[in-house]
Amino acid sequence: MIILQSLANRLGISKTKEVIAENLFWSVLGKIVALLGGLLVGIIVARYLGPAQYGLMSYVISYVTLFQTFALLGLDSIEIREESRGKYPFQTIIGTAFGLKLCSAIVCIILVLGTSWYMEADSDTTLLIAIYVLTIILNSSNVIRNYFTAIVQNKHVVKAEISRTLIGILIKSACLLAHAPLVWFVAASMFDAVLLASGYYMAYHAKVGSIREWRFDCQYAKFMLKESFPLMISGAAIILYQRIDQVMIGQMIDKESVGYFSVASKFVEILIYIPMMLAQTIMPVLVHIRENDEATYIRKGQQFMNISLWSSLLLSALMSVSSYWIIILTFGQAYLPAVAVLQILSFKAAGLALSNTAGTMLVAEGLQRYAIIRDLLGCTVCIALNYFLLPRYGIIAAAWIAIASNVIAGYVADAFIPAYRHLFFRQTHALFMGWKSMLTVKSLFKSK
Repeated sequence: MIILQSLANRLGISKTKEVIAENLFWSVLGKIVALLGGLLVGIIVARYLGPAQYGLMSYVISYVTLFQTFALLGLDSIEIREESRGKYPFQTIIGTAFGLKLCSAIVCIILVLGTSWYMEADSDTTLLIAIYVLTIILNSSNVIRNYFTAIVQNKHVVKAEISRTLIGILIKSACLLAHAPLVWFVAASMFDAVLLASGYYMAYHAKVGSIREWRFDCQYAKFMLKESFPLMISGAAIILYQRIDQVMIGQMIDKESVGYFSVASKFVEILIYIPMMLAQTIMPVLVHIRENDEATYIRKGQQFMNISLWSSLLLSALMSVSSYWIIILTFGQAYLPAVAVLQILSFKAAGLALSNTAGTMLVAEGLQRYAIIRDLLGCTVCIALNYFLLPRYGIIAAAWIAIASNVIAGYVADAFIPAYRHLFFRQTHALFMGWKSMLTVKSLFKSK
């Protein structure tokens, strides 16, 4: 941080830009620690458990994740937007969002347990799901993270996330040394959510105040639900076509194949972080710019889309050509079938970058009510193609379908939705001409 501040002073960067750069630094640092820490432990755990048990663990996590978006109610983006605007007391925004998420989480836990009991013949799988499902209610604490994101002060929650990652590594390492069974690793993954929620609480208490100041407002709750409902349905559709593949692989093929697909997905998650990190950092800035200068907003939005897409595309190509050595040198020979999956799935990151940047802009423009169309389309395509192609072509088909469903939902659909057609043209421009913005990354953070 001292180096960063010194560089800002030397370059004459304004205080606002310095805050953005600092926020970006902490976001990147926190995610790098989380991703690399998770990858390191994942490699060791996967080697220890083997493809079959590791696949079962991945299946359990994916199954619970399918319900997670319903518990979040699509409120994250709305909460960040409203707190960035500052038109309502932030205690009311946080308190209302938290209350809504808490109630929804309880309902979702009941649904997870009910459906798993009905669908799973294996009682051990149901037990693992029952342990991990507690993460749903603990994830309600992300209202605190959203607040710090809105005020461009991510460093406070990132410190909590780094601590969670390091403690989580120690816990999983202890399980490895103790030669613990699979159930303990699932419990350790659930405990990560306990650590994270505790860290968020301590950060808020230290920097802002007591959570007793949060206020639930019934009228404001109606407003937030009305604004977020399209995003909830959209988010649920996104999670379905991002995670349903692993659940369908487990149901239609076997848990071992889930292990191979999950291994490839872990590396892709690292690439996916780049557009997500840019979106979280830039969204509050875009909201502020749009309220003051529409022309600057359009230009900055295009730059944001260009840089996000092409940085992801270049890294996707690099990962694809390096897939063999990436898998062999990390997860080992036992996971060799994951190589072919990773060669294809790497490009999912570029498709998501194109979709996520447009998604960020449509929230900034208040057009999220139509997002349900694009994402339901992607979800339908994903489930239908997996249903027909998985039994015949296996996990290779799932990799191609993951890319296709993202491109259809996040790009092609925009051409057929009148309110999003301007985003389709911007995305098309980014595909063919966006590489030029890679030469002017610094200008994205300028005010004009």
